[in-house]
Order: sequence, then structure tokens, then C-alpha cells
Amino acid sequence: MRPELPTRRDEAWRWADLRHAEAFLETPAPANDALPETDHLWLDLAGPRQLFVAGQPVGAAAQAPTPDRTLPRHPLADLAAARATAGATLEIPAGADAGLVQLLHVGRGGAAHGITRVILGAGARLTLVESFADEGQDHWLNHRLDAELGPGAELVRVSRTLSGHGLVSDRAAVRMREASRFVHLTLGLGAASLRAEVEVLLEGAGAHAEVDGILLADGAAVLDALTRLDHRVPDTSSRQRWRLVAGGTAQASIAGGVAVARHAQKTDAEQSLKALLLRRTAAVNLKPELEIFADDVACAHGCTVGELDRAALFYLGTRGVPPAEAEALLTLAFVADALAGLPEGALQDALDAEARAWLARHAGGRA
Repeated sequence: MRPELPTRRDEAWRWADLRHAEAFLETPAPANDALPETDHLWLDLAGPRQLFVAGQPVGAAAQAPTPDRTLPRHPLADLAAARATAGATLEIPAGADAGLVQLLHVGRGGAAHGITRVILGAGARLTLVESFADEGQDHWLNHRLDAELGPGAELVRVSRTLSGHGLVSDRAAVRMREASRFVHLTLGLGAASLRAEVEVLLEGAGAHAEVDGILLADGAAVLDALTRLDHRVPDTSSRQRWRLVAGGTAQASIAGGVAVARHAQKTDAEQSLKALLLRRTAAVNLKPELEIFADDVACAHGCTVGELDRAALFYLGTRGVPPAEAEALLTLAFVADALAGLPEGALQDALDAEARAWLARHAGGRA
């Protein structure tokens, strides 16, 4: 029986572009022994690496992790659980620091499904970079991350989309215990379609989540994100910083959600959604959502859409900065604070460099 995919009639999917999911739903990615050239797709950072091509690991056993069945249902994540034949399990024992791990998923000519399962013991730490790319042909990469953070554990995850064709759908669901910390950055740089979702269940006092995103869209790209940070117990906190930039005829969207349960007093939640139109032929959509049932909370949100400051462009021009470079510099300054949640160091520097490179190509300057 053919599964039903979400449609734009569903409010949560109103801006999503699932055409490639429809096209490749029953078309598995073809087998191909030739490996793609991937050297340019990795971040130049030390640590273990694992390559997946069309959903299959290269140089490792093919085994799909058991998903966390207690997490909320989700149409695409459930499909990934049903059809994935491979994935990665990262189980870090209590007190251990696993450093930085990179997983690279490359799509080719069909549908590929994958699962990453992360389990952190008490006080454990992990930095995970998952990148999504393609071989220059339409495809559908459908991925889910299930993560469980023990007391005092810390997970930093970067979801990095470089795909220029087809669709990448990535849903991260994270369950947090007391005093744990979760930092997530969605970095969308592709020229194709992206559906990125992050759902966080803050279930332990002192838990803190930072869910940030940078969506840089040009050409005819459709980059769509949705978050839900669910504060279920007292004394939890969260921050969201999303920066969207759209040029060409691209569309970039974010629906940012915060939910506070009736008994989740002392919740501290902050949300900032901002978008920048490089060209008036592009489109952006911002939708902040706060659902608060407790009365002793500090919850705030800000939402703005605009264009580059003409006065600032003129000022830079009077100082000898070429127009294209001035545009790129101002755009870089606009997106930079979304990187602030990441630990300072090599990872933050590498992602900052990628944003600069995108702006150099698409805004025309040398950011």
C-alpha cells in the first residue's frame, strides 16, 4: 500500500516542497559501485567520518538502528523507520567525551532513507555534523535523528545541506533529561528543496536547548524549516535564532514553535526569527508560535522581514567598498549571530567560512 505523504493543506506543511518525495516515493535509489567524489563535501575537521551513499554505508556493515518508538509520530520520520536499511548508532557512555563525528549522506537518482540514533549517558558529550549532498541528479534523501540525552549530557548537532538537486528531509527529535544541554544548527546552502524539522522534549529540570538556523536560498530553491520546543517540566530554558536570506526566485520559510505545559513554571524561552530579501522576486515566510499554559514564565519572540539598509550600503560605498562586496558584508553580519550558540572554535569557524563563500558567490562580494 502506497503511504500517504503530507500535503500543503496541512498547516504544518504549507510551505514545504515535496514534489521529489512524490516522484521517488516508490523508486529506490539505484545500486552503483562507483563512489562519488566527496573530498570537498567534508568539513576540514579532525574526527571520525562515515559516508553513506544512497542510504548505504561505505566501508561499514549495513544495519539500521532501532528508532525510538516513544517519540511523537511523524509521517516522513515514520517512513524512514520503516524503509531504512542502514544508519548509525552513537552510544556514548556516562562521562565520556566522543569529540566530533561527521556523517555524510549522498543521494543519487531515487529515494534513500536513513536513521541516526544517539544515546548519551550521564555527563557524556558529542558533537555531530550530518551533511546532505547529491551527485548532480534529482533524488530524495529522507533522514531522521533520534537522540536521548542523559542527566548533564551535552549534544551539539549541525545539519548541513549542500544539495543542489532534489529534496532533503531531515527530522531531529531529542529527549532531554535534567541539566542536559542540546545545541542544534540547521545550515541550508543548497539550491534545491529542504524540509528541516527539530522537535525537542525538555523533560528534566535545568535542561537547556538552543535551536538555531541559517537558510541561504537562491535560484529556485525552496528551504523550509519547522521547530517545536516542548517545555514539559519546570525550570527549563530554550533559545531560537533563525536567519533567512532569499534571492532570485527562491523561497525560505520557518515556523518556530514553543510549547509550555501547564505545570512547567519558571520556563525561560526566547525566539528570534529574521529574514532578509536580497531580491524582491524572492519570498520569505516567518511564523512564530507560542503555546503557553503556565503563568510564571519568561517567554518572548521577535519576527522581522526586511531588505539591506540602503544607508549602510551608501556609507560603505563612500568608504570605497564596491557595491557587491558591501551587500555581502552586510548580509554576513545579518546571519552571523545564528552561529553564536555553537561552541567557539574550529567548527564555528568552518561554518562561518561556508556562509562567507556562499555570499561571495550569490551576493557577488568577497565576504
